[in-house]
Amino acid sequence: MADGPARMDTATPEPVSVDGGCHGGKAELQAAAARAGKSEILAKYAADYPVGPHDQPQSMCPAFGSLRVGLRMRRTATILSGSACCVYGLTFTSHFYGARRSVGYVPFNSESLVTGKLFEDIRDAVFQMADPALYDSIVVTNLCVPTASGVPLQLLPKEINGVRIVGIDVPGFGIPTHAEAKDVLAGAMLNYARKEAEAGPVAAPRDRTDKPTITLLGEMFPADPMIIGRMLEPMGLAVGPVVPTREWRELYAALDCAAVAAIHPFYTASVREFEAAGRKVVGSAPVGRDGTAAWLQAIGEACDVPQAKIDAVKNAMLGAIGAALAATPIKGRITVSGYEGSELLVARLLIESGAEVDYVGTACPQTRWSDPDREWLESKGVTVNYRASLEQDLSAVDAIKPDLAIGTTPVVQHAKAMSIPALYFTNLISARPLMGPAGAGSLAQVINAAIANKARFDRMSAFFDGVGSGDTSGIWSERPVARPEFKARYAKQMAAAAKAEEHVGT
Repeated sequence: MADGPARMDTATPEPVSVDGGCHGGKAELQAAAARAGKSEILAKYAADYPVGPHDQPQSMCPAFGSLRVGLRMRRTATILSGSACCVYGLTFTSHFYGARRSVGYVPFNSESLVTGKLFEDIRDAVFQMADPALYDSIVVTNLCVPTASGVPLQLLPKEINGVRIVGIDVPGFGIPTHAEAKDVLAGAMLNYARKEAEAGPVAAPRDRTDKPTITLLGEMFPADPMIIGRMLEPMGLAVGPVVPTREWRELYAALDCAAVAAIHPFYTASVREFEAAGRKVVGSAPVGRDGTAAWLQAIGEACDVPQAKIDAVKNAMLGAIGAALAATPIKGRITVSGYEGSELLVARLLIESGAEVDYVGTACPQTRWSDPDREWLESKGVTVNYRASLEQDLSAVDAIKPDLAIGTTPVVQHAKAMSIPALYFTNLISARPLMGPAGAGSLAQVINAAIANKARFDRMSAFFDGVGSGDTSGIWSERPVARPEFKARYAKQMAAAAKAEEHVGT
């Protein structure tokens, strides 16, 4: 336990000034972070969250993911260190998505950043907040500029008055998507909890079971863990915590499992902690007939369940799932894209429901935990695109011209502009159960209703046909007249100016 906010010692890396600040560009920020001693953490992120072929798919600021995880945990405080505009945007988005907690912020200026005073301010703030009556843990997050400047959160005390201190760097130039930033914090907390458990007794979970448990990895619809629990029960297993967890003590229970189900397959840091604890990790999820059969078999084998029990559960579940799929068929061609990590699972369920899915794009990377889903989809002729860019998702919609496009907001906008019905993945698809018998019929109503709206889109397109777009959009007293000669003249002047400047520079 630390006694008080001691000053930064001489071993602290010297802070680095970032040319251009937030606007210095990805390459400059990465170079500054390396100069400031952050090479190791950036190399770790590069290995955990590999980029390419598109280096950073379009999604919201990555730090939103880790911020969301912390804000959903009981007795956990959150402090952000970053530019004021970034903190404003992140807190606004968090409260938009239902966060009802304050977010701590340690402001800085150029002087406090480069002199090291920012770290001292962060340290002071942590000591002020570390009240064990209120908190089990405090999460301190470096955003882009403090990370690039080398603010050393690793030098914060690990514990103050019994309150755990977890410092993480979540730079937009080092972590591709906000989905993977959830793993950054979940992995850091699992690492902390694993070391606590190795050191001695830890708090027991609120609800204990005498059955071996399966930890579920990845955020999902609240009903899905209960559905999975009912499928596991006949095999003598129980569902464990969902990681990211809702309170600290659940981390111990998550680690104390028989096996881990990587429902979302991109939690690389979390998987590393489970494997360090000696736990087996199983990919995919119980979606549709084929997915449920394969998943139950894999879980049963991982937990040494007798084959007779596995077969009995599969027979019962597959019959119910088959009936649900037959009762609620989906007819139509659909493209799927998103950044949640469950895009492949949704595509599998759509195909088993009768839909024709030609393309699945996900902003998340390919991992071995998604191989069962990828292989199944590719066997059905589906193109699976990891690290998909917005341009690739839009091109798929343009080329396929589906009956329905499921995707992110710009994909939905693009499809609707083409008179193609579209649904926002996060709010309308993720907000439904996907697992087992309940998931089998959950998507049909919203999908079929959306496809049936095609006629409405055609009527709207016909009604607005001839209305201006681009330079001629909006309300005009007179019809705008395009003057391409002006654009051509200015383009020549700009080209000449650029050439002259280049000549002077040489």
